[in-house]
Amino acid sequence: MSVNDQPPKDLAALGRWVVEFCRTRGFALAGVCRAEPTRFAAELDAWLAAGRHGSMDYLATQAEIRKNPALELPDVRSVIMVADQYADGSAEDSVPPGAGRVARYARGRDYHWFVKRRLHHLADALRPHWPGESFRTFVDTAPVLEREHAARAGLGWVGKHTLMIHPERGSYLLLGGIFTTLEIAAGHPEVPIADACGSCTRCIDACPTAAISPYSVDASRCIAYLTIEHRGLIDPAFHSAMGDWIFGCDICQEVCPHNRPAGAAERPANPEYRPRFGPLPIEDVLSWDDRSRTAALSGTAIKRARLEMLKRNALIALGNAASRLGEAAVADRLARVIEDNAESPMVRETARQVLAGLKQAGR
Repeated sequence: MSVNDQPPKDLAALGRWVVEFCRTRGFALAGVCRAEPTRFAAELDAWLAAGRHGSMDYLATQAEIRKNPALELPDVRSVIMVADQYADGSAEDSVPPGAGRVARYARGRDYHWFVKRRLHHLADALRPHWPGESFRTFVDTAPVLEREHAARAGLGWVGKHTLMIHPERGSYLLLGGIFTTLEIAAGHPEVPIADACGSCTRCIDACPTAAISPYSVDASRCIAYLTIEHRGLIDPAFHSAMGDWIFGCDICQEVCPHNRPAGAAERPANPEYRPRFGPLPIEDVLSWDDRSRTAALSGTAIKRARLEMLKRNALIALGNAASRLGEAAVADRLARVIEDNAESPMVRETARQVLAGLKQAGR
């Protein structure tokens, strides 16, 4: 199918055409739903009022736009939603001592650019046929409640860990979409896929920082938030629970039965997300300057974290690996960071905190 193909005028047929177009562009899932205000405004307000967004102030300032797509695109009628499969859930090798884990989505090509480029192609295919209509593409950097739209478009259900789950594809999915003033019928009854979490609480039980309650995440406790979004010092109370994660966290997905490794062949990942690296050697991260960081991470989503944030995270992972690497050697490395005036105050203070924790544990 080409961007120059003639889309059908019949609304139901158009919905099917859009879904097929998305699939020919490599998206694992696609669907269409009506654009309407969120059904969970009260829950969002309560979550924000409780401070569970941490330091992500933009979630509060953009809350009203997130609740109502019409505030993002006036006269919006339809939402086209897509999902990319970025990992298949295969079991991974154990992390070697002295290395830090990176969430699977960030090990390959940066999805923001890759997803949006293909959505632009779809919008470009539609505009000439409906020149009076508007089309606005988005990924997760826009003020959009993507998972709610995706659920109504038939891409899955929102699980207890708040991530989108598809019954065959699992939850290693990246979402994007298009708001449009064009009316597009879904091409199927707009009946969401039934929630199949049931009585399972594996994600809740496995979360090291107790960030997850059913269908809600306290972002201020989440390892992904702490390592990616939080820009200051990390409370030492969370250090031990962070384990060897230095960018993101996959624990709640790794334990989810819908991502069972035995079914990996049934949900192949888009090859564009093929990992460029596995666990990162902590000593490499600690030795980076801005230039070497850029060279190592260019083209991936992990570049979002500033250098001092990655070093902060690596120091915490280093402290958690002390029993395997040797406490004396780790203490010596931390002391050298503390004494290095070229390091940022946050990096040096993190080294102090980690060293203090080791001394307290050793008494």
